[in-house]
Amino acid sequence: MGLTERDVFEATDYYKTPRGQSEGGATRMVFSNAQRILSWDAFAYTETLLTQPVMTVIGKNVGAFGAYRDGQEVYGKATTSKDRRLVELDDISHYDLYDKDEPVSKAMAQILPFLEKHV
Repeated sequence: MGLTERDVFEATDYYKTPRGQSEGGATRMVFSNAQRILSWDAFAYTETLLTQPVMTVIGKNVGAFGAYRDGQEVYGKATTSKDRRLVELDDISHYDLYDKDEPVSKAMAQILPFLEKHV
């Protein structure tokens, strides 16, 4: 049978191939750092810090690592922002948004007008 999860394959394709590797890039984890890394809450202060206009862009091809869920959570927690927008892109995954031309172009088509309005 084997592994069939989208995020496993797409993360491997990105981080373990020349596509996403860079000199000094972190593609391995030291076991002694695992507890700190895995327990870190990137969204701990979201409600407090996201008071400015916020746009969250997520791909609707959902994987197991939680990027889609996290994007929705960030959007939901940005309730103190007067202008917030959730953009869900069809047929695109989290890793597609890293560097693939078509998904990035679709995201930027939404992001640039938002930034022009607020920056």
